[in-house]
Amino acid sequence: MLILLFLSPHTHHHCHPFSEWCRQLFRIEGVHRVFLGPEFVTISRETEDTDWQVMKPHVFATIMDFFASGLPVVQETNDEIPVQYEGEDADIVQMILELLDTRIRPTVQEDGGDIEFVGYSKGIVQLRMQGSCSSCPSSTATLKFGIKNMLQFYVPEVEDVEEVTTDVDDISSREFQKVEEKLKAMEEKGNDTKLV
Repeated sequence: MLILLFLSPHTHHHCHPFSEWCRQLFRIEGVHRVFLGPEFVTISRETEDTDWQVMKPHVFATIMDFFASGLPVVQETNDEIPVQYEGEDADIVQMILELLDTRIRPTVQEDGGDIEFVGYSKGIVQLRMQGSCSSCPSSTATLKFGIKNMLQFYVPEVEDVEEVTTDVDDISSREFQKVEEKLKAMEEKGNDTKLV
């Protein structure tokens, strides 16, 4: 199963060095983040001011042209070094990963997102929400109540689940909060004006 998150090379992040597809999408003005799941692609804009109607034809054309070419999205490399767990922790992490892959991830992916295992230490599971789930206001509730409860049911050693975020996630969350506040203010005024 292929799950990839590409971040804009215009920030301090960079696109995957072995993905021509990534490079082509980031040549389109306004593309900030590209999230590729097994059956979907999520494109995030740099700002609310970036006009999706202008970007959309370029994004679709780039995606269609690339997949028609038959080239792989990412060139295979052996650079990834997985975190190693030993003893009882190795068994616990294996059970956590199995639950994430078979029960949790498919549900999260139905909503255009994904969940990434970041780590496990002393009963604490660290996870990162991705794609549309990273900016969803319900993601914290999903993480704390749904995912935590399921993990604790099957893996009693799990004491808590923590969400790990990046700078990009934090910025997205703040911007989403601003939009929510604008919508609430407009609703209170009875204003049907568009957000700008």
